[in-house]
Amino acid sequence: MLLTPQRNQARAPATYPTTYNVIVNSGHRPGYRGRLAPSPTGLLHLGHAATFWTAYQRALGANGTLVLRNEDLDPQRSKPQYVEAFIEDLHWLGISWQEGPDVGGPFAPYSQSERHKFYLDAWRRLRDSGHVYPCTCSRKDLAESASAPHDSDDEPIYSGRCRHRVSESQQYETPAGVNWRFNVPDGDQIAFTDLHLGDQSFTAGRDFGDFLVWRRDDVPAYQLAVVVDDATMQITEVVRGADLLRSTARQILLQRALGYKSPAWYHCDLLRDQHGQRLAKRADSLSLQHLREMGLTPNEVRGRFHL
Repeated sequence: MLLTPQRNQARAPATYPTTYNVIVNSGHRPGYRGRLAPSPTGLLHLGHAATFWTAYQRALGANGTLVLRNEDLDPQRSKPQYVEAFIEDLHWLGISWQEGPDVGGPFAPYSQSERHKFYLDAWRRLRDSGHVYPCTCSRKDLAESASAPHDSDDEPIYSGRCRHRVSESQQYETPAGVNWRFNVPDGDQIAFTDLHLGDQSFTAGRDFGDFLVWRRDDVPAYQLAVVVDDATMQITEVVRGADLLRSTARQILLQRALGYKSPAWYHCDLLRDQHGQRLAKRADSLSLQHLREMGLTPNEVRGRFHL
């Protein structure tokens, strides 16, 4: 099977400027802290392997610290057996880390399911500063009013139907029971320099809309959780797939609202199969576990798939 890397190019609070520029420095920096952030919702595949190997190599090259974070936010899809599986797969591939759920560290806990208090504190700060609002739209409302995203892998653009509810935010002691959205500054440009893909720019309200930060079932959304975790774990560089470039713009807005410094960004080219489809966890034939069972060695996997 031929696998090829492919590049992805991709009403608001008055305190915002109209353009956000995030410039990061290249080269090795003292105090480098990188992270691996797998979700235990399936087996790791070759796309994950390529990204995690890159993160590992960059941490090694900087003589830095690598953190393993278990992103088990989704209580329905996250399974303990997949945590065990990704730890085994990463070790088999030749990757090691200095902090994580299996080895501990100064910023424990390293599983998101155990970090609820950190996310709740961030939600309260966003509520108090007027950056988020409760959204009572049903799935039917969202389907009827949302605009299509520019990228099929991304979420639809929210219409802003509940934006007027920002004035009601202080009535809520906790976020549970309704969805909460971040009020993006429409028309503002969020620009940053990626260490691999170069200059990037997205426009709030056009490339993405008001995004979820908390779900009605009392689960923090991905965007908020990773921003809080990267800040509180003092991550200095985020290495991940190019499918998350637009998410970086969202996360920069959250970092600004919460007073966090943005890390450096390094988005890897995506691995695609012979049909041009991005690898997914449902492709078990390309999972590291399957390849290991076929008798491939880590060196053969890294050489065959250009890791």
